[in-house]
Amino acid sequence: MRAPTPARAPGLLLGVGLGGFIDGIVLHQILQWHHLLSASREHPVDTVAGLEVNTLADGFFHLGTWVAVLAGLALALRARRQDRLAPGWRFQIGLLLAGWGLFNVVEGVVDHHLLDLHHVRDDLGAPLSWDLGFLALGGLLVLGGWLLHRSDEPGARAAGRAALAQR
Repeated sequence: MRAPTPARAPGLLLGVGLGGFIDGIVLHQILQWHHLLSASREHPVDTVAGLEVNTLADGFFHLGTWVAVLAGLALALRARRQDRLAPGWRFQIGLLLAGWGLFNVVEGVVDHHLLDLHHVRDDLGAPLSWDLGFLALGGLLVLGGWLLHRSDEPGARAAGRAALAQR
């Protein structure tokens, strides 16, 4: 009988949620480079009313990231009950990094480019380079995380042991 495949969805969802928390906490709150709607002319952050709307939108954004973390935890518990735990730390950390990168890529493409809701640095006159850097970081996180994850999959570990045994 074949062992159950380790669950990937929990690690990816946890990465999406935690990546969103990093974005919201660091870029929105600590550095205050942007808020969720800060590029919209209808809700400027230099007015009390605009800042109130942006703060509310940031709150809903954080609620969404919290739901992603909660869903990742629920799926991890379900996987545990099914004996589908991940084989090692590289498997899990790789998925977390890949999930964080997925968050950056999707959020960057949708919010920065398609909807033009905000940019990484709304306090600058030409934020495109920061937006492209954000996308590049996301791509690197996805690639590096996936490679780290794949290096700890059961088949990869068995192949690595077989290669070492042949030496």
